[in-house]
Amino acid sequence: MGESSERLGSETKDELSMEIDPPFNENLATADDWRKALQKVVPAVVVLRTTACRAFDTESAGASYATGFVVDKKRGIILTNRHVVKPGPVVAEAMFVNREEIPVHPIYRDPVHDFGFFRYDPAAVQFLSYEEIPLAPDAACVGLEIRVVGNDSGEKVYNILLVHYYLLVEIRVVGNGSDQGLLSWSLFWLVPLLVWIEMPRIIKNIFSCNVVIYWVFLDSNWIKNNTAELGILWAASGTKGGSSGSPVIDWQGRAVALNAGSKSSSASAFFLPLERVVRALNFLQKGRDSFQDKWEAVTILRGTLQATFLHKGFDETRRLGLQSETEQLVRHASPLSETGMLVVDSVVPDGPAHKQLEPGDVLVRMNKEVITQFLKMESLLDDSVGQNVELELERGGKPLTVQLTVQDLHSITPNYFLEVSGAVIHPLSYQQARNFRFQCGLVYVSEPGYMLFRAGVPRHAIIKKFAGEEISHLEDFIRVLSTLSRGARVPLEYISYTDRHRRKSVLVTVDRHEWYAAPEIYTRDDNSGLWIGKPALPDVGKQLVNGVISMETSTKTEADDQDESDSGIKKRKFREDGNMVADCTLNEPKVNNCEDPRSQEDTVLRDPHGSVAEREIEPTLVMFEVFVPSSCMLDGVHSQHFFGTGVIIHHSESMGLVAVDKNTVAISASDIMLSFAAFPVEIPGEVVFLHPVHNYALVAYDPSALGPAGASAVRAAQLFPEPALRRGDSVYLVGLSRSLQATSRKSVVTNPFAALNISSADSPRYRATNMEVIELDTDFGSSFSGVLTDEQGRVKALWGSFSTQLKYGVNSSEDHQFVRGIPIYTISEILKKIISGAKGQPLLINGIKRPMPLVRILEVELYPTLLSKARSFGLSDHWIQVLVKQDPVRRQVLRVKGCLAGSKAENLLTQGDMVLAINKKPVTCFRDIEDACQALDLYDDVEGKLELTVFRQGTEIDVLVGTDVRDGNGTSRVINWCGCFLQDPHPAVRALGFLPDEGHGVYVTRWSHGSPVHRYGLYALQWIVEVNGKPTPDLEAFVDVTKEIENGEFVRLKTVHLNGKPRVLTLKQDLHYWPTWELRFDPGTAMWQRKTIKSL
Repeated sequence: MGESSERLGSETKDELSMEIDPPFNENLATADDWRKALQKVVPAVVVLRTTACRAFDTESAGASYATGFVVDKKRGIILTNRHVVKPGPVVAEAMFVNREEIPVHPIYRDPVHDFGFFRYDPAAVQFLSYEEIPLAPDAACVGLEIRVVGNDSGEKVYNILLVHYYLLVEIRVVGNGSDQGLLSWSLFWLVPLLVWIEMPRIIKNIFSCNVVIYWVFLDSNWIKNNTAELGILWAASGTKGGSSGSPVIDWQGRAVALNAGSKSSSASAFFLPLERVVRALNFLQKGRDSFQDKWEAVTILRGTLQATFLHKGFDETRRLGLQSETEQLVRHASPLSETGMLVVDSVVPDGPAHKQLEPGDVLVRMNKEVITQFLKMESLLDDSVGQNVELELERGGKPLTVQLTVQDLHSITPNYFLEVSGAVIHPLSYQQARNFRFQCGLVYVSEPGYMLFRAGVPRHAIIKKFAGEEISHLEDFIRVLSTLSRGARVPLEYISYTDRHRRKSVLVTVDRHEWYAAPEIYTRDDNSGLWIGKPALPDVGKQLVNGVISMETSTKTEADDQDESDSGIKKRKFREDGNMVADCTLNEPKVNNCEDPRSQEDTVLRDPHGSVAEREIEPTLVMFEVFVPSSCMLDGVHSQHFFGTGVIIHHSESMGLVAVDKNTVAISASDIMLSFAAFPVEIPGEVVFLHPVHNYALVAYDPSALGPAGASAVRAAQLFPEPALRRGDSVYLVGLSRSLQATSRKSVVTNPFAALNISSADSPRYRATNMEVIELDTDFGSSFSGVLTDEQGRVKALWGSFSTQLKYGVNSSEDHQFVRGIPIYTISEILKKIISGAKGQPLLINGIKRPMPLVRILEVELYPTLLSKARSFGLSDHWIQVLVKQDPVRRQVLRVKGCLAGSKAENLLTQGDMVLAINKKPVTCFRDIEDACQALDLYDDVEGKLELTVFRQGTEIDVLVGTDVRDGNGTSRVINWCGCFLQDPHPAVRALGFLPDEGHGVYVTRWSHGSPVHRYGLYALQWIVEVNGKPTPDLEAFVDVTKEIENGEFVRLKTVHLNGKPRVLTLKQDLHYWPTWELRFDPGTAMWQRKTIKSL
């Protein structure tokens, strides 16, 4: 075997060395030549820091690093890739090798090829001597030694040495052998393994056959979508992240190609030839002699037939039916190195070539000239925009001549988009039309935002029908949108490229002026490089209410900064006549929350085989579908979409109330739709109370929206908190499926006092603490929520969902939900306060102002410890006997896990303290703590303090601890600054036990992709404590400081992370794409008001 291998290796070496050509003279560059070349080139190479402010066409919103290089110093022009310049709104800076950073603006991005240009002010570069890099497209040849000068993921400019003869081949069309592309890739991957001294021989041998002149789709996001007509160069070396747009240089310091992408798994790089780049640059140079402050757009003609061609070898064209005479003619008219012809691969519907060209057509001539190369064909098309060209083809061996009109490629490249409710919608571009096989100009969803996401419309969808009208162009969509009222629900039909033959119908809820700014049309201005926004709808101050136009005014304005488009407000409820009900005192007629529900007429037929409990409780059940706008994802809420089941606890002519768990309704800034089991209707609901501790929320609905039949069918459940459930009690678990079918089962209580122990999530969010829940003997209800009732259908507990996070290892975790019973007593107490009139701030519910209850709580997280364990910690026999006598069932003592940061109990109680008594009365469970807090509300002159007897480190002490009063509104204000969402720290954050000493009122809860905070790394889970050296202890102070900062100014921030680590960072404020605004909830008007704080 060894002898055979030696012989084979010897024969291979002899064969390869038979015809070794002398090396190319131009490749005899010395190390000194390369050193001089790099010294000249490197200063002209820049690191580009780009931020795509909106999703658009093929690109998503985000921040990235790339490379560019100066190709015209006099005019200030930088060349880079198209996917760096971006087809949509972009903000970018260029950093030179000496770390000078200057702003750059896009002036051109090619509609198809992966190149584009930025412009900059040459005078802004003050401390660096550099020269432009000349472009030499003709210098690129097989065997050329090259180097790529780029950046290492934005850190620094570096150069990659592509060793020896690495520029291997011009790549055009994938295909040869039985498996398309397999042979070519296998061959190329083996090339780096061969002896490098034999590379000239290998390259020559490869080029002597018809295998390796290929066209490929590059392995990068932009290339995958946009390279059907590019001539790409391939090199056997990989480039690093951030090197997109790097110059590929020879030893003379000339750019011979443009780095476009790489394949790190195979150490391959892909380069773009520069012929079309030079043409575009010449147009830009002819339009401008030097840099001017005001750039004027230059038209660069680009033609297209909306057809994709591939270069296929003569062997393949013969199989397609090419006649021998035709092949002979083409070979005779082409260079000797030509090995194939152009073949139609695909045709875009409704384009110039539609129904004229077909896949498999072999192109012979264009305007009487034999065409076999992409560059030649593109040049002819670019020079013939708006004119007819004659194509001579062969289809299955039969000659065919067609006349086609060359279309302006820029006319089918969108330069405007509609932004509505966070969605980005624009005409379908040629790139995506070619990818998806749709016609250009259709209404394309680049980013669904909130309104379309809520309806289930995915990214890349094509809108075909809206509110019953056919949609062919974006203008049609805007026209229909302008006729719809706020909150209107209309059908929408769309198709997607993954299921193109069937339309899907969804229901869209219009929220024109609620969570988001008024719809705007952004149009690209090639003079400034910006996208200019203007109102998309006429008379944005007019809102349609039930089809009637009414003028609205905002009672709160920001001096000189109030934008009329942001004065829209969120109304809780309207009566059917469209008028708000006047304020009045509480006078509840026909309250039936405590009446026997069987006294009402049951107007809906029900399953006669169900249990009594199921038949009684089913009319009180409600299915929730909850959506959270991306602009209001407060308090660490972990999703935008929730489902769950609630129970009606109050139903009268003027108000209905539903109780549901907080894993379904997590925050008040939500859109809620209620579907009733008793009657087939879906109406909106509004959050009126979020319990600060317990896992439930109360949601109001307007009974008049049910109609007479629905209002009579729906009824409130009878709440039966006492006596409390005990171990061994029989209960009925009743819930709703997604199809609104009641499901029930008789179960037995196994543990009515199970204490929850839910750890904090990676991103702090609400978690149930200081709660005892009910466990059953079956897992029947593990997948749905509902209620626990007795045999008569009286509600004993809410069967609610809880959220937790399961952690695997250090960095791995996943969200998990489980269900348990929530005793009804706390819900019943809050309901009584709402009905009888509470002492809290009034809240407008269905046009009536109702005082809402306040909840006094001890902001301390507790957990139970068995008395047997407590004895081991030194607790005396006396106290053990007292606690056993107080509660012989639980036999436990409460211990302090931690105090909420900023609470009145902080620094008074410490971790591990055992709470023995409150006001000399022994306590053994969480409810004892709640009862003691509520007792303080009975006396107006009490300071709100509790006398706690605690056992601490072997000593019994008395501590006077203050309590805190909380409302049920939850977080009611959020500020968006530079793309980050700021709020007061919510209880889940404070429960971690830390607030910065410098100030803790400006907490970053979320951030937006493509925003300045994304670009500069100001992420969530930290506080902003200083802005430009000025303290920001609260949101008001933060607003006052940032209002003084102008657009484009750099801001110095001091932040403190949740882990306590301080940090100083800088970012540039962008008021053009990211104005400062706030959303604030006003209980007096029950409105979420959006207000622009500062913009251009």
